[in-house]
Amino acid sequence: MARRLRPVDLDFVRTAPVRLVFRTGAAAPPEAVHRALAEDVTGWPRWFRAVAAVRPTDGGRGREVRLRGGVRFAETVMAAEAPDRYAYRVDATNAPALGALLEEWRLTADGAGTRVQWTFAADGPAPLRFALRLLRPGLGHAFRTAVRTLDRRLMAGSAA
Repeated sequence: MARRLRPVDLDFVRTAPVRLVFRTGAAAPPEAVHRALAEDVTGWPRWFRAVAAVRPTDGGRGREVRLRGGVRFAETVMAAEAPDRYAYRVDATNAPALGALLEEWRLTADGAGTRVQWTFAADGPAPLRFALRLLRPGLGHAFRTAVRTLDRRLMAGSAA
């Protein structure tokens, strides 16, 4: 992973030049969803199709992520606040043009289930920002499919 990204703080989720926000529901409670996000990081490939592998680093304060297709990320966990929030910043990647990236998962109780919100906050040159906006429908579809798959696993009791 040759390229270091600009370090950003949690405020970047509100101030990033590109903010893609997606929401969907899950039948599982927030505690179970948060546990799958923040504690069972190696389990992400079982429910998030784009993710090939995740490995915790630095005693759980970081992650190494490999996506299908070969993109890799070295990340810092910025917030793991059970049961409401999980956020991480990309520190290094092999993806071209990306200048900064922070992703935040917000979980809100919704009856017995969870309202899941994923914010993809990014920066880079104008062509990258334009491309990310074009990719919005695909990212939204990937997010909704991942949450549905995770929810089925959680409700069946097969997730960590």
